[in-house]
Amino acid sequence: MQQMITILGPTASGKTPLAAALAVALPPVNGECGGEIISADSRQVYRRMDIGTGKDLADYTVHGSGSMVQGSSLTINQEPLTIPYHLIDICEPGTKYNLFQYQQDFFDAYHDIISRGKTPILCGGTGLYIEAVLKGYQLSPVPQNPALRASLEGKTLDELTQMLVELKQQNGSTMHNKTDVDSCQRAIRAIEIETYNLHTPTDHREMPPVDSLIIGVNIDREARREKISRRLKTRLEEGMIDEVKGLLAEGIPAEDLIYYGLEYKFVTEYIMGQTTYDEMFKRLEIAIHQFAKRQMTWFRGMERRGFSIHWIDALQPMEDKVQQILALCG
Repeated sequence: MQQMITILGPTASGKTPLAAALAVALPPVNGECGGEIISADSRQVYRRMDIGTGKDLADYTVHGSGSMVQGSSLTINQEPLTIPYHLIDICEPGTKYNLFQYQQDFFDAYHDIISRGKTPILCGGTGLYIEAVLKGYQLSPVPQNPALRASLEGKTLDELTQMLVELKQQNGSTMHNKTDVDSCQRAIRAIEIETYNLHTPTDHREMPPVDSLIIGVNIDREARREKISRRLKTRLEEGMIDEVKGLLAEGIPAEDLIYYGLEYKFVTEYIMGQTTYDEMFKRLEIAIHQFAKRQMTWFRGMERRGFSIHWIDALQPMEDKVQQILALCG
């Protein structure tokens, strides 16, 4: 099997454990599990940003309950297997990883996996990254524009948002989503990109679309909300605040961590004394719920844009979910 399999879904839907179990269940290649995972998460690319991005690297190890396909029947494999993964921990915090870089890195990993006869499993919740590689977006790198940034300094988020909307209308851009404008820094970068595309003829890099079976992990709204809240409490108990303090102690500017949004934004503001712990928790919890809702809106939009997504119930037993995907693979 060489066709890529994509597993997408909102945060807290259990995508990574499913991808790992599927990788083990695919026909073995040279005595190894038949699948390898390519992350589609815009923040897990950063080293030492582990708890806040939800890397949960233990999820890539499948224990004795995993199954491997041998011939035509599933047999239990008692030895734990660690599934190879790609595009996690590939750059330093404080840098601005972008969609263009992701496309390049994705294709490097994709061709490497294919060349070894294994099945790539694209797994994540960053809809724009997923759609860009599946559809083959034609993109070009956009340099920073210091003069433009200086001219935008001091403008409010509402003013920047209005400028961005007008630029996107001029460019006929359809990739706008609310994550472009959840901070002034993000809005300025988005304006920088749209201004560059408006005034600069670009040579597009050819990126072919990728054929993929697309699996959507659907989790009931109430179950998702309960899991998000429980997971947030766990991550805070496991040291998420200390993780952010450590990044700040390395000399990473607070505004760079705030740029990454969600956990890093709210925890950084708490550490800087701008909110209380309870305020931080409440605002972050709401923001993650809103983020999950936006993710689902994007995935439903993908269906309207012509993608066929096979939705499976997140709350089913793992073996049932894997068997459903194998059946779809034919």
